[in-house]
Amino acid sequence: MTAIRITLTVLAVALVLATVLPLVRSSEWWVRMFDFPRMQIAAAAVVVLVLYAAFDLWLGEPNTWEWGLLVALAVATAYQVVRMVPYTPLHSVQTIGADPVLADSSRRFRFVVSNVLMENRDGDRWLDVMREADPDVIAAVETDAWWAETARALADDYPHYVEVPQDDTYGMLVYSKLPLSETEVRHLVEPEVPSLFTSVELRSGESVSLVVLHPRPPRPDIQQDSELRDAELVLAGRDVAQHDGPVVVGGDLNDVAWSHTTSLFQELSGLLDPRVGRGTFSTFHADHWWLRYPLDHVFHSEHFALRELRRLGNVGSDHFPILIELELNPAVQPLQEAPEAEQEDVEEGRHMVEEAERMKAEETPEDHRERVREDQ
Repeated sequence: MTAIRITLTVLAVALVLATVLPLVRSSEWWVRMFDFPRMQIAAAAVVVLVLYAAFDLWLGEPNTWEWGLLVALAVATAYQVVRMVPYTPLHSVQTIGADPVLADSSRRFRFVVSNVLMENRDGDRWLDVMREADPDVIAAVETDAWWAETARALADDYPHYVEVPQDDTYGMLVYSKLPLSETEVRHLVEPEVPSLFTSVELRSGESVSLVVLHPRPPRPDIQQDSELRDAELVLAGRDVAQHDGPVVVGGDLNDVAWSHTTSLFQELSGLLDPRVGRGTFSTFHADHWWLRYPLDHVFHSEHFALRELRRLGNVGSDHFPILIELELNPAVQPLQEAPEAEQEDVEEGRHMVEEAERMKAEETPEDHRERVREDQ
Protein backbone atom coordinates (compact mmCIF):
# COMPACT_ATOMS: atom_id res chain seq x y z
CA MET A 1 0.00 0.00 0.00
CA THR A 2 1.45 3.36 -1.00
CA ALA A 3 1.93 6.25 1.40
CA ILE A 4 -0.95 8.10 -0.26
CA ARG A 5 -3.32 5.16 0.19
CA ILE A 6 -2.24 4.77 3.82
CA THR A 7 -2.88 8.47 4.44
CA LEU A 8 -6.30 8.29 2.79
CA THR A 9 -7.16 5.18 4.80
CA VAL A 10 -6.27 6.90 8.07
CA LEU A 11 -8.29 9.97 7.08
CA ALA A 12 -11.26 7.83 6.08
CA VAL A 13 -11.24 5.99 9.42
CA ALA A 14 -10.96 9.30 11.29
CA LEU A 15 -13.88 10.83 9.38
CA VAL A 16 -16.08 7.79 9.96
CA LEU A 17 -15.31 7.91 13.69
CA ALA A 18 -15.94 11.67 13.78
CA THR A 19 -19.37 10.99 12.26
CA VAL A 20 -20.27 8.09 14.55
CA LEU A 21 -19.11 9.54 17.89
CA PRO A 22 -21.76 12.33 18.13
CA LEU A 23 -24.43 9.64 17.87
CA VAL A 24 -23.35 8.43 21.31
CA ARG A 25 -25.50 10.04 24.02
CA SER A 26 -22.60 11.02 26.21
CA SER A 27 -21.61 14.31 27.83
CA GLU A 28 -17.88 13.54 27.56
CA TRP A 29 -16.02 16.44 25.96
CA TRP A 30 -14.17 14.15 23.52
CA VAL A 31 -17.56 12.97 22.20
CA ARG A 32 -19.41 16.29 22.17
CA MET A 33 -16.56 18.14 20.42
CA PHE A 34 -17.52 16.35 17.19
CA ASP A 35 -20.98 17.98 17.26
CA PHE A 36 -19.41 21.25 16.17
CA PRO A 37 -17.43 20.81 12.92
CA ARG A 38 -20.16 19.05 10.92
CA MET A 39 -19.68 21.31 7.90
CA GLN A 40 -15.92 20.79 7.97
CA ILE A 41 -16.30 17.02 8.39
CA ALA A 42 -18.78 16.88 5.50
CA ALA A 43 -16.44 18.85 3.20
CA ALA A 44 -13.42 16.74 4.15
CA ALA A 45 -15.40 13.53 3.78
CA VAL A 46 -16.43 14.41 0.22
CA VAL A 47 -12.81 15.09 -0.77
CA VAL A 48 -11.42 11.97 0.92
CA LEU A 49 -14.22 9.82 -0.50
CA VAL A 50 -13.40 10.89 -4.07
CA LEU A 51 -9.65 10.41 -3.61
CA TYR A 52 -10.01 7.15 -1.71
CA ALA A 53 -12.36 5.75 -4.35
CA ALA A 54 -9.96 6.83 -7.10
CA PHE A 55 -6.94 5.16 -5.55
CA ASP A 56 -8.74 2.02 -4.40
CA LEU A 57 -11.08 1.40 -7.31
CA TRP A 58 -9.26 2.81 -10.29
CA LEU A 59 -5.59 2.44 -9.39
CA GLY A 60 -5.58 -0.49 -7.02
CA GLU A 61 -7.17 -3.76 -6.10
CA PRO A 62 -9.14 -3.13 -2.90
CA ASN A 63 -9.54 -5.99 -0.48
CA THR A 64 -12.67 -6.71 1.53
CA TRP A 65 -11.60 -4.45 4.40
CA GLU A 66 -10.99 -1.53 2.05
CA TRP A 67 -14.35 -2.06 0.35
CA GLY A 68 -15.99 -1.96 3.77
CA LEU A 69 -14.20 1.24 4.70
CA LEU A 70 -15.16 2.83 1.38
CA VAL A 71 -18.83 2.01 1.98
CA ALA A 72 -18.64 3.28 5.58
CA LEU A 73 -17.10 6.54 4.38
CA ALA A 74 -19.80 6.92 1.71
CA VAL A 75 -22.50 6.41 4.35
CA ALA A 76 -20.79 8.89 6.71
CA THR A 77 -20.53 11.47 3.93
CA ALA A 78 -24.20 11.07 3.02
CA TYR A 79 -25.20 11.35 6.68
CA GLN A 80 -23.23 14.55 7.19
CA VAL A 81 -24.65 16.12 4.04
CA VAL A 82 -28.20 15.17 5.00
CA ARG A 83 -27.74 16.70 8.46
CA MET A 84 -26.59 19.96 6.87
CA VAL A 85 -29.40 20.22 4.30
CA PRO A 86 -31.88 21.84 6.76
CA TYR A 87 -29.51 24.81 6.97
CA THR A 88 -29.57 25.46 3.23
CA PRO A 89 -32.22 26.87 0.86
CA LEU A 90 -32.83 23.26 -0.28
CA HIS A 91 -34.94 22.76 2.86
CA SER A 92 -38.31 24.32 3.63
CA VAL A 93 -38.19 27.16 6.14
CA GLN A 94 -39.29 26.66 9.72
CA THR A 95 -40.18 30.34 10.19
CA ILE A 96 -42.48 31.99 7.65
CA GLY A 97 -41.27 35.23 6.10
CA ALA A 98 -43.30 38.34 6.99
CA ASP A 99 -45.58 39.77 4.33
CA PRO A 100 -44.17 43.21 3.37
CA VAL A 101 -47.60 44.38 2.22
CA LEU A 102 -49.14 43.72 5.63
CA ALA A 103 -46.22 45.09 7.63
CA ASP A 104 -46.99 46.58 11.05
CA SER A 105 -43.98 48.43 12.45
CA SER A 106 -45.54 48.66 15.91
CA ARG A 107 -45.39 44.87 16.24
CA ARG A 108 -41.77 44.46 15.14
CA PHE A 109 -39.02 43.20 17.42
CA ARG A 110 -35.47 43.92 16.21
CA PHE A 111 -32.92 42.07 18.34
CA VAL A 112 -29.13 41.64 18.37
CA VAL A 113 -27.17 38.95 20.22
CA SER A 114 -23.46 39.68 20.67
CA ASN A 115 -20.71 37.80 22.47
CA VAL A 116 -18.27 40.69 22.90
CA LEU A 117 -15.26 38.57 24.11
CA MET A 118 -14.53 39.84 27.61
CA GLU A 119 -10.89 40.81 26.99
CA ASN A 120 -11.80 42.64 23.77
CA ARG A 121 -11.37 46.38 24.36
CA ASP A 122 -12.51 47.68 20.98
CA GLY A 123 -15.63 49.20 22.47
CA ASP A 124 -15.98 51.96 19.88
CA ARG A 125 -16.07 49.39 17.09
CA TRP A 126 -18.79 47.44 18.90
CA LEU A 127 -20.82 50.59 19.53
CA ASP A 128 -20.57 51.58 15.86
CA VAL A 129 -21.90 48.18 14.73
CA MET A 130 -24.74 48.32 17.27
CA ARG A 131 -25.76 51.83 16.23
CA GLU A 132 -25.66 50.95 12.55
CA ALA A 133 -27.80 47.84 13.13
CA ASP A 134 -30.23 49.95 15.19
CA PRO A 135 -31.97 47.09 17.06
CA ASP A 136 -34.74 47.55 19.60
CA VAL A 137 -32.93 45.29 22.07
CA ILE A 138 -29.26 44.34 22.44
CA ALA A 139 -28.18 41.30 24.45
CA ALA A 140 -24.45 41.08 25.10
CA VAL A 141 -22.59 38.30 26.91
CA GLU A 142 -19.05 38.02 28.33
CA THR A 143 -19.51 41.54 29.70
CA ASP A 144 -17.37 42.65 32.63
CA ALA A 145 -17.49 46.03 34.39
CA TRP A 146 -15.52 47.66 31.53
CA TRP A 147 -18.09 46.49 29.00
CA ALA A 148 -20.97 47.62 31.23
CA GLU A 149 -19.43 51.09 31.33
CA THR A 150 -18.87 51.04 27.55
CA ALA A 151 -22.48 50.06 26.85
CA ARG A 152 -23.73 53.05 28.86
CA ALA A 153 -22.84 55.19 25.85
CA LEU A 154 -26.07 53.77 24.39
CA ALA A 155 -28.21 54.84 27.35
CA ASP A 156 -29.75 57.89 25.62
CA ASP A 157 -31.24 55.69 22.89
CA TYR A 158 -31.64 52.60 25.09
CA PRO A 159 -33.01 53.88 28.39
CA HIS A 160 -34.12 50.46 29.65
CA TYR A 161 -31.29 48.16 30.62
CA VAL A 162 -30.16 45.33 32.86
CA GLU A 163 -26.50 44.81 33.72
CA VAL A 164 -24.95 41.67 35.20
CA PRO A 165 -21.21 42.36 34.85
CA GLN A 166 -18.83 39.55 35.81
CA ASP A 167 -15.10 39.13 35.32
CA ASP A 168 -15.31 35.39 34.57
CA THR A 169 -16.70 35.54 30.96
CA TYR A 170 -20.29 34.87 32.15
CA GLY A 171 -21.47 38.46 32.56
CA MET A 172 -24.38 39.68 30.46
CA LEU A 173 -26.36 42.81 29.80
CA VAL A 174 -29.50 43.84 27.95
CA TYR A 175 -30.06 47.34 26.53
CA SER A 176 -33.50 48.17 25.18
CA LYS A 177 -35.37 51.01 23.49
CA LEU A 178 -38.55 49.29 24.61
CA PRO A 179 -39.77 49.06 28.21
CA LEU A 180 -38.70 46.02 30.23
CA SER A 181 -40.62 44.51 33.11
CA GLU A 182 -40.68 41.44 35.35
CA THR A 183 -36.92 41.15 34.95
CA GLU A 184 -35.19 38.31 36.78
CA VAL A 185 -31.58 37.18 36.86
CA ARG A 186 -31.67 33.46 37.52
CA HIS A 187 -28.95 30.91 38.07
CA LEU A 188 -30.44 27.77 36.60
CA VAL A 189 -27.52 25.43 37.20
CA GLU A 190 -24.63 27.24 38.91
CA PRO A 191 -24.33 30.43 40.99
CA GLU A 192 -21.58 31.70 38.66
CA VAL A 193 -23.64 31.41 35.44
CA PRO A 194 -26.60 33.81 35.15
CA SER A 195 -29.54 33.67 32.76
CA LEU A 196 -31.76 36.69 32.20
CA PHE A 197 -35.55 36.56 31.96
CA THR A 198 -37.54 39.69 31.15
CA SER A 199 -40.62 40.97 29.35
CA VAL A 200 -40.36 43.47 26.48
CA GLU A 201 -43.26 45.78 25.66
CA LEU A 202 -43.58 46.33 21.91
CA ARG A 203 -44.74 49.66 20.47
CA SER A 204 -48.14 48.04 19.97
CA GLY A 205 -48.40 47.53 23.74
CA GLU A 206 -48.08 43.75 23.42
CA SER A 207 -45.51 41.90 25.53
CA VAL A 208 -42.82 39.47 24.45
CA SER A 209 -41.00 37.23 26.94
CA LEU A 210 -37.24 37.39 26.36
CA VAL A 211 -34.69 34.93 27.70
CA VAL A 212 -30.91 35.44 27.36
CA LEU A 213 -28.66 32.43 27.94
CA HIS A 214 -24.92 31.76 28.01
CA PRO A 215 -24.36 28.28 29.47
CA ARG A 216 -20.98 26.85 30.38
CA PRO A 217 -19.50 25.05 27.32
CA PRO A 218 -17.84 21.69 26.81
CA ARG A 219 -14.12 22.49 26.43
CA PRO A 220 -11.52 20.05 25.10
CA ASP A 221 -8.64 22.28 26.29
CA ILE A 222 -9.59 21.79 29.96
CA GLN A 223 -11.46 18.49 29.48
CA GLN A 224 -14.76 20.06 30.55
CA ASP A 225 -17.78 17.91 29.71
CA SER A 226 -21.21 19.18 28.64
CA GLU A 227 -23.42 18.22 31.63
CA LEU A 228 -23.88 21.79 32.86
CA ARG A 229 -24.62 23.24 29.42
CA ASP A 230 -27.07 20.47 28.63
CA ALA A 231 -28.90 20.89 31.94
CA GLU A 232 -29.23 24.66 31.48
CA LEU A 233 -30.71 24.24 28.01
CA VAL A 234 -33.17 21.65 29.31
CA LEU A 235 -34.23 23.82 32.26
CA ALA A 236 -34.63 26.90 30.06
CA GLY A 237 -36.62 24.87 27.53
CA ARG A 238 -38.95 23.62 30.26
CA ASP A 239 -39.50 27.15 31.53
CA VAL A 240 -40.22 28.56 28.08
CA ALA A 241 -42.73 25.81 27.40
CA GLN A 242 -44.88 27.20 30.24
CA HIS A 243 -45.42 30.49 28.36
CA ASP A 244 -48.56 30.77 26.26
CA GLY A 245 -47.60 34.11 24.74
CA PRO A 246 -44.80 35.26 22.41
CA VAL A 247 -41.30 34.17 23.46
CA VAL A 248 -37.81 34.87 22.12
CA VAL A 249 -34.68 33.09 23.40
CA GLY A 250 -31.24 34.32 22.40
CA GLY A 251 -27.63 34.03 23.39
CA ASP A 252 -24.36 32.21 22.93
CA LEU A 253 -25.55 28.69 23.74
CA ASN A 254 -22.10 27.13 23.28
CA ASP A 255 -23.78 24.57 21.07
CA VAL A 256 -24.39 24.29 17.34
CA ALA A 257 -27.75 24.48 15.59
CA TRP A 258 -27.64 20.87 14.38
CA SER A 259 -26.67 19.15 17.63
CA HIS A 260 -28.94 16.70 19.41
CA THR A 261 -28.94 18.95 22.48
CA THR A 262 -30.17 21.98 20.55
CA SER A 263 -32.83 19.85 18.88
CA LEU A 264 -33.90 18.64 22.33
CA PHE A 265 -34.09 22.23 23.55
CA GLN A 266 -36.37 23.08 20.63
CA GLU A 267 -38.61 20.10 21.30
CA LEU A 268 -38.90 20.87 25.01
CA SER A 269 -39.48 24.59 24.45
CA GLY A 270 -41.59 24.38 21.27
CA LEU A 271 -39.56 27.18 19.66
CA LEU A 272 -38.72 27.67 15.98
CA ASP A 273 -35.29 28.15 14.42
CA PRO A 274 -35.35 30.88 11.74
CA ARG A 275 -32.10 29.58 10.21
CA VAL A 276 -33.76 26.40 8.96
CA GLY A 277 -34.17 26.68 5.20
CA ARG A 278 -32.05 29.84 5.07
CA GLY A 279 -28.45 29.15 6.12
CA THR A 280 -26.13 28.43 9.01
CA PHE A 281 -25.36 32.07 9.94
CA SER A 282 -22.16 30.90 11.63
CA THR A 283 -20.91 33.39 14.22
CA PHE A 284 -17.77 31.75 15.63
CA HIS A 285 -14.80 31.94 15.00
CA ALA A 286 -14.70 35.46 13.56
CA ASP A 287 -10.99 35.20 12.71
CA HIS A 288 -11.06 31.80 10.97
CA TRP A 289 -13.34 31.56 7.93
CA TRP A 290 -12.60 27.86 7.57
CA LEU A 291 -13.57 26.98 11.14
CA ARG A 292 -16.92 28.59 11.88
CA TYR A 293 -19.97 27.31 13.71
CA PRO A 294 -23.40 28.78 14.55
CA LEU A 295 -22.94 29.24 18.31
CA ASP A 296 -25.05 32.39 18.74
CA HIS A 297 -28.75 31.63 18.45
CA VAL A 298 -32.19 33.20 18.39
CA PHE A 299 -35.24 30.95 18.73
CA HIS A 300 -38.82 32.17 18.87
CA SER A 301 -42.38 30.99 19.37
CA GLU A 302 -44.75 30.47 16.45
CA HIS A 303 -46.37 33.88 17.06
CA PHE A 304 -43.75 35.55 14.86
CA ALA A 305 -42.92 35.87 11.18
CA LEU A 306 -39.39 36.73 10.05
CA ARG A 307 -38.50 40.09 8.52
CA GLU A 308 -34.69 39.93 8.60
CA LEU A 309 -31.89 37.65 9.73
CA ARG A 310 -28.21 38.39 9.17
CA ARG A 311 -24.77 38.23 10.68
CA LEU A 312 -23.29 41.61 11.54
CA GLY A 313 -19.73 42.85 11.07
CA ASN A 314 -16.65 42.14 13.12
CA VAL A 315 -16.64 43.88 16.51
CA GLY A 316 -13.17 42.74 17.62
CA SER A 317 -14.58 39.62 19.28
CA ASP A 318 -14.13 35.99 18.31
CA HIS A 319 -17.91 36.03 17.65
CA PHE A 320 -19.87 37.97 15.08
CA PRO A 321 -23.13 39.48 16.40
CA ILE A 322 -26.35 38.18 14.86
CA LEU A 323 -29.38 40.35 14.06
CA ILE A 324 -32.97 39.21 13.76
CA GLU A 325 -36.11 41.22 13.10
CA LEU A 326 -39.37 39.47 13.90
CA GLU A 327 -42.93 40.64 13.47
CA LEU A 328 -45.60 39.58 15.90
CA ASN A 329 -48.43 38.16 13.82
CA PRO A 330 -50.68 35.56 15.45
CA ALA A 331 -52.18 34.80 12.03
CA VAL A 332 -49.03 32.83 11.12
CA GLN A 333 -49.24 30.63 14.22
CA PRO A 334 -51.36 27.86 12.63
CA LEU A 335 -49.14 27.95 9.53
CA GLN A 336 -45.94 27.12 11.41
CA GLU A 337 -45.20 23.69 12.82
CA ALA A 338 -43.53 24.10 16.18
CA PRO A 339 -41.43 21.20 17.51
CA GLU A 340 -43.17 19.02 20.09
CA ALA A 341 -41.63 16.98 22.87
CA GLU A 342 -42.44 13.30 23.15
CA GLN A 343 -42.20 11.35 26.37
CA GLU A 344 -38.72 10.09 25.53
CA ASP A 345 -37.57 13.71 25.08
CA VAL A 346 -38.96 14.61 28.50
CA GLU A 347 -37.19 11.61 30.03
CA GLU A 348 -33.92 12.46 28.31
CA GLY A 349 -34.13 16.02 29.60
CA ARG A 350 -34.78 14.77 33.12
CA HIS A 351 -31.76 12.49 32.85
CA MET A 352 -29.54 15.39 31.71
CA VAL A 353 -30.56 17.52 34.69
CA GLU A 354 -29.95 14.61 37.05
CA GLU A 355 -26.50 14.05 35.54
CA ALA A 356 -25.58 17.69 36.18
CA GLU A 357 -26.85 17.49 39.75
CA ARG A 358 -24.90 14.29 40.32
CA MET A 359 -21.74 15.88 38.94
CA LYS A 360 -22.09 18.89 41.24
CA ALA A 361 -22.84 16.69 44.25
CA GLU A 362 -19.67 14.64 43.69
CA GLU A 363 -17.51 17.74 43.25
CA THR A 364 -15.58 19.00 46.27
CA PRO A 365 -15.46 22.76 46.96
CA GLU A 366 -11.81 22.78 45.95
CA ASP A 367 -12.60 20.96 42.69
CA HIS A 368 -15.42 23.42 41.99
CA ARG A 369 -13.18 26.45 42.51
CA GLU A 370 -10.50 24.95 40.28
CA ARG A 371 -13.00 24.15 37.51
CA VAL A 372 -14.46 27.66 37.62
CA ARG A 373 -10.95 29.17 37.58
CA GLU A 374 -9.90 27.11 34.57
CA ASP A 375 -13.02 28.11 32.63
CA GLN A 376 -12.29 31.84 32.79
